Amino acid sequence: MDRIPAGWLVLRPFTSADVEWVYDVSQDPALRQFVQVPSPYLMEHARYFVEELAIASEARAEFVVEDAATGERLARVGLGLRGDGTAEVGYWTAPAARGRGVAPAAVRALCRWGFDVRGLELIEWRAEVGNFASRRVAEKAGFVLEGQLRKRLVHRGQRVDAWIGSLVRGEVP
Repeated sequence: MDRIPAGWLVLRPFTSADVEWVYDVSQDPALRQFVQVPSPYLMEHARYFVEELAIASEARAEFVVEDAATGERLARVGLGLRGDGTAEVGYWTAPAARGRGVAPAAVRALCRWGFDVRGLELIEWRAEVGNFASRRVAEKAGFVLEGQLRKRLVHRGQRVDAWIGSLVRGEVP
């Protein structure tokens, strides 16, 4: 996969050197509140995510978001590719990078890439109802909130309601 420029950010493919960073960020209580990660989160979980899902999976396009000037790792963005011209976006931001506009900029760049390079027609966003941070990112990235789905996600073994939104080709701000 290519590097994707995004203003002061760059999206780059994961490498094995990112395992420890993924592990560290995944310990964050704010991330764990809404992101479905194992609990307790172990180094082997981070290694599996990076090496098997982010690097080796053909069904995903996963990127580390870095400060283009410093190389500091700030976030992760990815697309779950469905094979029918659609995908689902996912993202999280390291605690120190929150509130700086990292996630919306990275999601916009990823979606442009998905439409232009991967030929996608529609990208969907879902988040557990109550995850206002994710919803703000999606809205700033141009996603149209379509509604609420009952019991559509599973979080910590419980079915929860989800917000859903979409972005179609030509709508990325």
